[in-house]
Amino acid sequence: MTAGEAYGLVDKGSVAFDSTGIQWTGPDADLPAKFARAESRDLGGRLVTPGLIDCHTHLVHAGNRAREFEMRLQGASYAEIAQAGGGIVSTVAATRAATEAELLASALPRLDAMLAEGVTTVEVKSGYGLDIHTELRMLRTARALERARPVAVRTSFLGAHAIPAEFKGRADAYLDEVCIPALEAAHAERLADAVDGFCEGIAFSPAQIARVFEAARRLGLPVKLHAEQLSHLGGTALAARMGALSADHVEYATPEDAAALAASGSVAVLLPGAFYTLREKQVPPVAAFRAAGVPMAVATDMNPGSSPMCSPLLAMNMAATFFGLTPEEALAGMTVQAARALGLADRGRIAAGLRADLAVWEAEHPAELAYRIGCTPLHARVFGGIPC
Repeated sequence: MTAGEAYGLVDKGSVAFDSTGIQWTGPDADLPAKFARAESRDLGGRLVTPGLIDCHTHLVHAGNRAREFEMRLQGASYAEIAQAGGGIVSTVAATRAATEAELLASALPRLDAMLAEGVTTVEVKSGYGLDIHTELRMLRTARALERARPVAVRTSFLGAHAIPAEFKGRADAYLDEVCIPALEAAHAERLADAVDGFCEGIAFSPAQIARVFEAARRLGLPVKLHAEQLSHLGGTALAARMGALSADHVEYATPEDAAALAASGSVAVLLPGAFYTLREKQVPPVAAFRAAGVPMAVATDMNPGSSPMCSPLLAMNMAATFFGLTPEEALAGMTVQAARALGLADRGRIAAGLRADLAVWEAEHPAELAYRIGCTPLHARVFGGIPC
């Protein structure tokens, strides 16, 4: 996808690249002679897009929460399950008990499913340890994913994800004694690329998240935030004030929040998998985001409780079906806007000077990627200029 028609689509186009990045792209007829003489491959008219970027996942965890899925079908709400000891804290026990090798072994099949649908960059959060040692173990596992597969991994420290049982009713003590020290330790080991938090009635208040973000700022780390998923607490406005890379979920965001995000340059990350799994009714204010010029990314939110989904293509379909994004917006949300949500300017588009991360599809038109359900039309991936 380069400048030109809708989607940036170039008919009968070429892309010249090597391991250093994309060297040239445009119509075949304009291919410079020096590239015409190079080794080439005819893709038979297949569609080429940037490699997909899943900018919000909880890929590393142990156990599953299928029983909670049954409970929700029987009428229990996300908040009710969490208050009964389920939800995030139930995954914490399983994750604390798992070794790094076990966490890696359980995460790889989920990652492989994403790679099979064209993902070349994936964000992975901690947040199921809620103690210093397990948070660091999760982040080390996330780094190990990058060594085990041809994929780029960006990590987010999510110590402010939930309040563990041993700190029940003492959220501020948890932040002081565990979360912020764990963040500092993660930074010292260079395990965290960004800092995230969960601003919600069942998690942390805006004031508490602000304390974590101030610690991140002292360490020079960018921030992002789970905000306005289940209610409106002011998390999106906080994210905007702190210059966050993104505010994620944002179902209960307002037009005022949209204006704040636009002013800060933050991305709204839409997570339709959680909306679907939790059977929510409140949709993100997509029209307000469009009107304000807020970039919208799309991600799977892959996690064991509220979005056990490893399919970026299904996330694109859901973003169109449930939230009203156009297929073009959905694809941009999984490429250029997702890159922006991770602070990555070197990918997400097909243009000279950017990384050669590409996806080749058995498709005639980009709209097919958000249109089809339950099929994997990927023909090939190119990661860092190397077909894989």
